[in-house]
Amino acid sequence: MSHQTLTTILFLAIVALTVAVTVWASRQTSGAADYYAGGRGFSGFQNGLAIGGDYMSAASFLGISGAIALSGFDGFLYSIGFLVAWLVALLLVAEMLRNSGRYTMADQLAYRMKQLPVRKAAAVSTVAVSIFYLLAQMVGAGSLVALLLGVESQGIKNFTIFGVGILMIFYVTIGGMKGTTWVQIIKAVLLMVGSALIVVLVLAKFGFNLSDLLGAAAANTGKGDAFLQPGLKYGVTPTSKIDFVSLGIALVLGTAGLPHILIRFYTVPTSRDARKSVMWAIGLIGTFYLFTLVLGFGAAALLTKDGLAKVAATKGNLASPLLAEMVGGGPGSTGGAVLLAIIAAVAFATILAVVAGLTLTSSMSVAHDLYNSVIKKGTATDKQEMRVAKLSAIVIGLIAIVLAIPAQNLNIAFLVALAFAVAASANLPAIVYNMFWKRFNTRGATWSIYGGLISSLGLVFFSPVMSGKVLPVLDAAGKQVGEISGSLFPLGVDFAWFPLENPGLVSIPLAFFLGWLGTVTSKEPAAEERYTELEVRALTGAGAEEAVQH
Repeated sequence: MSHQTLTTILFLAIVALTVAVTVWASRQTSGAADYYAGGRGFSGFQNGLAIGGDYMSAASFLGISGAIALSGFDGFLYSIGFLVAWLVALLLVAEMLRNSGRYTMADQLAYRMKQLPVRKAAAVSTVAVSIFYLLAQMVGAGSLVALLLGVESQGIKNFTIFGVGILMIFYVTIGGMKGTTWVQIIKAVLLMVGSALIVVLVLAKFGFNLSDLLGAAAANTGKGDAFLQPGLKYGVTPTSKIDFVSLGIALVLGTAGLPHILIRFYTVPTSRDARKSVMWAIGLIGTFYLFTLVLGFGAAALLTKDGLAKVAATKGNLASPLLAEMVGGGPGSTGGAVLLAIIAAVAFATILAVVAGLTLTSSMSVAHDLYNSVIKKGTATDKQEMRVAKLSAIVIGLIAIVLAIPAQNLNIAFLVALAFAVAASANLPAIVYNMFWKRFNTRGATWSIYGGLISSLGLVFFSPVMSGKVLPVLDAAGKQVGEISGSLFPLGVDFAWFPLENPGLVSIPLAFFLGWLGTVTSKEPAAEERYTELEVRALTGAGAEEAVQH
């Protein structure tokens, strides 16, 4: 059996496992509470694994290890940002959200405000953040499958992205939250085991001496000590330093505003379980991000010049799979082929699970917030709502496919950082103000959501992410042989006037300011009166949704 065939069989086996789980879960799903929140029957540990699965996306596994392999210490800063963010989610959001909402983020906001404008705004921002995040995952899937099948063809990469989109729509429409959560749990276990195996094999090559590993990485990349010190990527110019601050703010504040993470708190029976699930998630994610350190520096130390050139060509997205192949015995060996297949299959399962969670979140928001609450004024039946959720999952999936194809030349950790910036700008100010400020009202909520959303997306559009960024193409000897576009638009197109690649530094404070301004320029006594009710509910859990009896 050829290595290619072996790789493909292992890969398809893991995908088949996730499909089987989804079909099984669909048979356990009966009403809206099952479809949206998994019947609120998951334990703290199970939900912690699922949150970890949601969070350890392709961006973490592929993008961060790639950023470390290419930029050394500066790449590791992504890991730190992602990890610290969890403390914000735990301290500010987890328990209170579980107590005061039902299915979506808008439930918590609309509790004491005018339903229609708030739910409209929350649904729009949920869909926008989810599509951004979806792009990153789909780009990762294209790179992975092309590597697995050994093809360079752009047409096949595009076809892969289309295939991932179709699978994701299948997961969501068939399995709902139950299916998606079980896929997340399986994938989280596989990812941790797969990553731990490679980490052990990498460290074994250096006698479990981390210092030797770092030294070899610095020497092999040809960047010397600069590779192990801050500043290689973000310390070059004053603009890049400010960009780093912007990135850090977006990462730390973004998690608590990510819709697909927030809805996870509704799948547990009590607020105690919500807290417990975050503790498990922090332990899991913390360990995993330490793994990315070894994976990134391991790739920098062990890959050949050609391997590193491949990693650079995919903006770092292939560092982990190529490292797996190398520690398994190198290209062309059976061990290398098996390890590559396992890691690529796990990464692919990661992508499928995350995109399913994202699509479910956006389709829930469209069905529950827009269709039922705005269009039907709360009169829609469970059946009607679920039908709309499934239709919107198909539409959102197709939009993500169309947008992911031109975004393939961007690093996926970077794409996710943008999604975090949009989430922190559009969602977090409204959630924080709603929970902790009595005066906060409908105008404040809509201004902060729309203001944060429009400013973050607008600034991204006029930044080097979209146009004007030129990257050198280097040969094996490190000599420049040409130029490629580092932006979404091709070379020669340049309409960028905003210098930062991450808009968080401007858009997040602006959203907080607009939330305050909207509130102080309008009066809404009803919102103030209901604040006490919301506060009691959020802090004690009185009146929170119960688990479903089966």
